[in-house]
Amino acid sequence: MTDTSSPPGDRPAHPVSRRILAIWCRQLAIDRWRLTEGLAKGEGADAVPLALISETARGIRITTANAAGLEAGARPGMMLADARTLCPTLAVAPSDPAGDLAFLERLALWAQRWGPWSALDPPDGLIVDITGTAHLFGGEGPMIADAREMLERRRLAARLAIAPTAGAAWALAHYGRNGTILEAESDIPEHLAELPVAALRLDEEVLLVLRRLGLKRIGDLRSMDRKALARRFRDYRAPAANPLVRMDQLLGRVPEPLLPVQPVETPLVQRRLMEPIRHRNLLDRVVSDLAEDMARMLEGRGEGARRLELGMWKVDGDVAVRRLELAASSRDPAHIARLFAARLDDVDAGFGIELVRLRSPWAEPLALAQSDLDAAQEAHGTSLASCIDRLSVRLGADAVRRPVPHASHVPERAQRWESLTSAVDTSVPTLRHRPTSCREAGQERPLKLLDRPEPIAVLYATPDGLPRRFRWRGQVHEIARAEGPERIAPEWWRERSTARLRDYYRIEDGQGRRYWIYRNGIAGDGRGGAPEWFLQGLCG
Repeated sequence: MTDTSSPPGDRPAHPVSRRILAIWCRQLAIDRWRLTEGLAKGEGADAVPLALISETARGIRITTANAAGLEAGARPGMMLADARTLCPTLAVAPSDPAGDLAFLERLALWAQRWGPWSALDPPDGLIVDITGTAHLFGGEGPMIADAREMLERRRLAARLAIAPTAGAAWALAHYGRNGTILEAESDIPEHLAELPVAALRLDEEVLLVLRRLGLKRIGDLRSMDRKALARRFRDYRAPAANPLVRMDQLLGRVPEPLLPVQPVETPLVQRRLMEPIRHRNLLDRVVSDLAEDMARMLEGRGEGARRLELGMWKVDGDVAVRRLELAASSRDPAHIARLFAARLDDVDAGFGIELVRLRSPWAEPLALAQSDLDAAQEAHGTSLASCIDRLSVRLGADAVRRPVPHASHVPERAQRWESLTSAVDTSVPTLRHRPTSCREAGQERPLKLLDRPEPIAVLYATPDGLPRRFRWRGQVHEIARAEGPERIAPEWWRERSTARLRDYYRIEDGQGRRYWIYRNGIAGDGRGGAPEWFLQGLCG
């Protein structure tokens, strides 16, 4: 724990010659969306107001907006309904924070052209250590000009700065003049004194406290008594919550740990053929050999492939690519070769294939001792992972899906469908036996839900009483037992104010058949006419 009651020694934690390049992609999410849509700057992306949105517990909020959207009044964190009030023509698109982070990671690796290592500054920044590399570009001025030009070529709006510490470079990139180069640590107090205290990378709660104390600029903090500030923030331990720690990091008095981004080597094997091949049996043999090579490479890394790409370079320069996504990580060469065999029927070799390359862009840890898929098939029938892979290859990945839980208490919204190749539990070779009734399952929900709730006619004693008889699909069912109600309120943050609550009942007719029905609304709720009844599930 850092002692903030007195300043550290005069000896800096890092050499004076250390140089840091800070890159702030101030519209990273918008720029990435523009690249995904294939739009250049000014080609429709900035002509109309646009906002990227995300769904929160209290409704849909704006994550970020383009220049036209900001000018129209849309602000990050604003409710979409409020933004639409200010700008009815506001266009929206879903945000993708995970995709933005993956893009930033790739950008960090690309930025290592200017220095030996780089680090992420989420959600939209990079830190690059350029110590001892500026002379390769003719100096720091030409280096920062090269960085600006290269980022513009990638259609990314960025602000840059170079300083002796990461904190100073970050502050100048965000709040200083674009392209600022700070030579020495002794220049930091003078050049950063007029910057706002937000340049110290503090939490919003701490910034609010500082503003209430009248400390709005970094120079104001330096004029304050250090012991008084230490007493005021003695309970704040994290660097982002303690202005004294941030000040010391800014001036280079204490070290600031940064986590470099390291490239991950993609497993790749290939065959350069002495003579081009045109026949299918020869291609199958090459693919089988590559699968063996890939299995040995993955075994040495302790991994299994989840995604595989097979590239075939032809004599005329054309390239044919076939891709596979596996339901579970695997390095079984026979299984991989069998799956690719179903994807090679439409390959036109032309004048011949001279290079075949197999790579695994997505691999996961896999124990060294892996059960043989064919042995599992003989012992238990077709294994789940093998069955999924074969169905996906034959029908397409989008045609084979599975239900996954979704955060909603409304039954028809409590699950969604996703590709089976995303994540599957393959710990058992066959599907588990499912209970045949609600009570055997130990749960309150039925085993089967109808695609759409079907209306039924119900006879009941009082408007809020238990149902006595109901008609469904032309048949009348006498209710022998009933349990309920279980009341489910509408999701007010997703539905209109006229949505009605539901009262669910578990009922059993005279033949022992069990159903799950609900009454939509209650009498006198002011949200429609008389309550309606629906049958939504069967208990088996």
